[in-house]
Amino acid sequence: MANDFLDYVHELFSGFASISTRAMFGGHAVYASVDGSDAVLIGIVIDEALYLKVDAQTRAAFEAAGCAPYVYTGQKAPITMSYWSVPEEALDSPQAMLPWARRAWEAALRKPASKARSRKQATRPRREP
Repeated sequence: MANDFLDYVHELFSGFASISTRAMFGGHAVYASVDGSDAVLIGIVIDEALYLKVDAQTRAAFEAAGCAPYVYTGQKAPITMSYWSVPEEALDSPQAMLPWARRAWEAALRKPASKARSRKQATRPRREP
């Protein structure tokens, strides 16, 4: 993937938060840190396209804007992700991206902790002070 597009993604989020991108599954994960918070996964970049985190509360806005979920071919069937494309106009400027970035951030914060992580933390021995 060309670094130019990732640089552009960083620029698009400049009005919202400090972001970082990390290589992941043939694409890149987009993490945001707002006001010094821990970094939260809010998007992915696959084939030079940006997809943002969506949940039940934000899906209608993405649908109304003509966006679509990222779907990849699994071993048995297509798998639809909770990351959706962004409207073309959101790619025009950091200001145009701002409401979409906020929706992705909010959706990511509402996501419950994964069961595997919760189980692992529950079985970890506690340290005594």
